[in-house]
This record gives sequence, structure tokens and C-alpha cells, in this order.
Amino acid sequence: MKFFKWFSIIFVVLLAGGLIYAGNYFYEYAVVPSEKDFLSSDAKPKTKEEKANERWYTDENHRENWSLHSHDGLKLSANFLPAEKQKGKTAILAHGYMDTAETMADYAKMYHDMGYNVLVPDARGHGKSEGDYIGFGWHERKDYLQWIDQVLEKQGRDEQITLYGVSMGGATVMMVSGEKLPKNVVSIIEDCGYASVNEELTYQLKELFDLPAFPMIPITSLVTKVRAGYFFGEADATKQLAENTRPMFFIHGKEDKFVPFAMLDEVYQATNAPKEKWAVDNAAHADSYKQNPELYKEKIQDFLTKYDR
Repeated sequence: MKFFKWFSIIFVVLLAGGLIYAGNYFYEYAVVPSEKDFLSSDAKPKTKEEKANERWYTDENHRENWSLHSHDGLKLSANFLPAEKQKGKTAILAHGYMDTAETMADYAKMYHDMGYNVLVPDARGHGKSEGDYIGFGWHERKDYLQWIDQVLEKQGRDEQITLYGVSMGGATVMMVSGEKLPKNVVSIIEDCGYASVNEELTYQLKELFDLPAFPMIPITSLVTKVRAGYFFGEADATKQLAENTRPMFFIHGKEDKFVPFAMLDEVYQATNAPKEKWAVDNAAHADSYKQNPELYKEKIQDFLTKYDR
């Protein structure tokens, strides 16, 4: 009997230790900002337009650096590109997972050409912003509330604001949508954002490791709570969208294999605010703009025009 008792204790200790080790491994793999071997590196050659957009975007003669300190003490950085002629409108953009503000040239130029000031933050843990973990849009939503406040402080209390995000940035602006927003925020556009962190990581765990969600997701979520201050279950765009009152435009590529295309209907159905959606033929993840830049711009412009004050 004593043998079986000690055997059971040792087994439980080893099992718990193994699960904690595995949870920390997956935390490092997914939540800690670092080079990710699972992210696609087979980028298509840049077009002349994309190269021109990058040259324009990186020209320090017409952009400023903005910064703020987050509620939890991180110094965050952003690029601000003032409109050539002030119209009282600012677009705040959110980039994707392990991207930076510097990867948003095409979208920044699109909004700038429409007459908007453009603010492009580096998410916490990305680019020039401080941080040792990725919030998957959940902690970032509070950062974006501060960026909104900074726009109003610098541009005036009558400034009209639209939010735009792609991939993790799409999830970020959806999560922002459920917060108490100033009336200045008049519209939100998301491109290929995930419905929730639990769903996205469950999908990736199956795709990358052929593993079921249990017990890895709950264990890693617990590790994330200890190390980064949030459970995966908190970071749910659909719950935030249920509180949203702003007009929203949802975009998703039909061939998306990173954030499943099925999530488009899930997030679209989650809000009762004025809304539109566009399912883009032949587009992979975060590829809708590249499929047809002119049509993409036209769709965005048409949506924004409906809700300009």
C-alpha cells in the first residue's frame, strides 16, 4: 500500500511538473515577443506601389514620433503622419502579430490619401514599444484608449476618429469596440481578426502540433495569468462586440488558413451595431489588400463616407 501511495504522489508531481513545463514552453512560443518560426516568410515581391508607399511612410520629413506611458508603466511608441490639409479626421491603425508600425505603410498611405491624419502605434512588445509579452489585443485595447485620448489632446476635442486593424490588430480594435468610447470614435474596420484568443490558439495548437486544446490551453492560460496578468478566456472579441455601438466593417480572406475564414461570421454576428462584411475571394491571411488594392480602398472609402459626420 505504501508503495502505491508513494508511486501515486510521485506520478502526480511529475505530471504537474510536466504540464507546467509544457505550459511555459507554449507561453514562450506564443506569448513572448520573439522571432516565430511558424510565421510565413514566403512574402511576395513588393510592387512598385508598395515600394513607393514604404518610401513615403519612412520619410522622416513628414512624420512625427508620439509616445505615451501605459497604465502599467510601459513606454509605447507610435508614428503620426499629419494630413496635408487638416479636415478634423484621424485614423488610428493596429498592426498584426509580430509585425510593427513600420509594416503598415500601405494602410497608412490609403488613409492619408483619403485626407486623414494617421497614427500607427507599435503594440506593446513590438517595434519601439516596451513590453515582454503579447496581449493578443486584450491589454492593447486599454493602450488604444490612451492613444485615442492623446489624439483628442493634440488634435482637438472635435476630432473625428476611425479605428482600423489587421490580424491581431483587427482583434485589438474589436476588443476596443466594447469599451466606453468617446463620441469622436465614429467607425471601426477590422481585417481578418480572430474571434477569441482561446479559439485562435486552439486552432494553432492543432495546426502546428496536432494536439487537442485540453490540457495545453488551460495550463498555458494559467501560466499567462501568472506571467502576463490575463487569462486567454478574457481576450474574447465576440464578448466585446456584444457591447459595441459603432458602425463596423468586417473583412476576411476566403483562403485564410491562419485565422480561419469561419471566424468572419462569428464576429459579424456578435454585434448589433450597423455593420457590413466583405469576404474576399482568393485572399489568404492579411492578403485582402494585396489581392486588389484599388477595390480594397474603394470598399474602405465607401464605408467611411457613410459614417463621416
